[in-house]
Amino acid sequence: MKSATACFVMTLVGATLGGCKSPPASFYTLDPAPSLTSAGMARPVVAVVGPVTIPETVNRPQIVTRVGDGEVAINEFARWAQPLSSDIGRVIAANLAVLLDSPQISVYDATHDPLGVWHVRIDVMRFESVPGRDVTVDVQWVVRAPGKGRAVTGRSVVHEPVAEPGFAPLIAAHDRALAAVSRDIAAAVDSAPVQ
Repeated sequence: MKSATACFVMTLVGATLGGCKSPPASFYTLDPAPSLTSAGMARPVVAVVGPVTIPETVNRPQIVTRVGDGEVAINEFARWAQPLSSDIGRVIAANLAVLLDSPQISVYDATHDPLGVWHVRIDVMRFESVPGRDVTVDVQWVVRAPGKGRAVTGRSVVHEPVAEPGFAPLIAAHDRALAAVSRDIAAAVDSAPVQ
C-alpha cells in the first residue's frame, strides 16, 4: 500500500512539474541602419573598430531594462544573441563602411600595414532601455588617423523614442541611436588630418 501511495505521489509531482515549462527565450541582435548613405570621402579609408567597452550593468546575455530610478530588470527570456560589446562594434563598423564608402572597415585588424589604418575606440558610458518609452546611448569615442596624426575625441549622446511595447521596437531604437553615433564618427574621420 505504501508503494502504491508513493507511486501515485511521484506521478502527481511529475505531472505537475511537466506542466510548468518556462517560456522559450527570444534572442535579439542589433542591425546596421539600412538608410545610411555615403559621405563621399575623397580618400580611401581602412579602419578597425575596437576595442568596445560597455557598462557592466548591461554586459550580460540578458537584455537589461530600466524600470525606475536606480532600478533595472534583467530579462531572463529576452537575450542578446552575441555579446553586446561585439554586436555594437559590428554594427558601428557596418555603418561606417557605408558612411565612408569603404568595404575595408572591420572589427578585426587583418591588415599588413598598421600605419595605414584608422583606429576607432568606443567606450559606451550608457546603454539604457526603457520599454515603450525611449533608449539612451552615450558613447565616448576616439578616432586615431594613420601614422602619427593627433587623435580626435568626441562624445555622442543619443535619445531615441520607443513608441510600442516589446523588445523588437526597443532594439530598433538602439539601431537608430547607433546610426547617429556612427554618423558622428564618420564626420570625425572625414575632417581629421592625415599625417
